Amino acid sequence: QVQLVESGGGLVQPGGSLRLSCTASGSISRISVMGWYRQAPGKRRELLAAIARGGSTNYADSVKDRLTISRDNAKNTVYLQMNSLKAEDTAVYYCRAQIPRAPYEYWGQGTQVTVSS
Repeated sequence: QVQLVESGGGLVQPGGSLRLSCTASGSISRISVMGWYRQAPGKRRELLAAIARGGSTNYADSVKDRLTISRDNAKNTVYLQMNSLKAEDTAVYYCRAQIPRAPYEYWGQGTQVTVSS
């Protein structure tokens, strides 16, 4: 079992920044990839960024200039730094842990990000 807890969401003005955190606990040695996703009302959940155990990262083209994924292994935490936020970034942001065998993935409970003036 892996437990994921996100934090850092909130209300921010357009152009502002936020840093989301996802702290993992449990069988964390099984995690191969950690990722950040978001889901806006009426839209599908989408991948924003992911970081593999070896440190390689990948980003969605739509956000790669404004988002940075990183991790602190000592704290079992993955971060998502978001800059130049826009109203369309408003969504619930989720953390996902990928493991190589069933159930293959775990999700956090999500953290709300609202970009509004």
